[in-house]
Amino acid sequence: MRHLKTLALALLISASSLCLTVAQAQQTKPSNANASQAAKLKTVNKPVAKPKGKNEPIKNGIKPSSESPIEPHELDIAEKVHVGQLPCELGASVNLTADVQAPGYFNLQGKGYKYRMRPVATSTGAIRLEDEKAGAVWLQLANKSMLMDQKNGRRVADDCAHPDQVAFAAEMKSNPPPALIDVSNSAPTTQR
Repeated sequence: MRHLKTLALALLISASSLCLTVAQAQQTKPSNANASQAAKLKTVNKPVAKPKGKNEPIKNGIKPSSESPIEPHELDIAEKVHVGQLPCELGASVNLTADVQAPGYFNLQGKGYKYRMRPVATSTGAIRLEDEKAGAVWLQLANKSMLMDQKNGRRVADDCAHPDQVAFAAEMKSNPPPALIDVSNSAPTTQR
């Protein structure tokens, strides 16, 4: 039921942003007396091009048209994402916030970077968020999270941890999980 409410909210936001776009397009044109002045202002106040590779969050409640809608299975993933100011290794930190105007989307910010992330399904059960345009991937495991730059093949932030992940990591140290490969002291016997 909660998923239906979230989906309905996402559809309502999409519809309202579409109405706002249509309303802006239908604004009346300036009169002929003001047309030349408006043309001068347009040439003087040209919008500044945004740098490539930076993905800006939603502004003024209008969702960029390039964002695809979030599927129900992606909303399930989004509910499991740890948000907040997360400390990382070497004194770094990231701020991961859920976008209340676009359920399922997240804004991730750190020193020198800002990404617009959405959930992606994985076969391993790890929580994965991606900014496909920028090539950034946020992986959330049970005991830590990390931010990777896929385009350059490097980790941007590692060992980032929400308090729940810190508690899980401490539990792993005191009660280690069983080894994946059984290494016994007895050597295998060979037949002749």
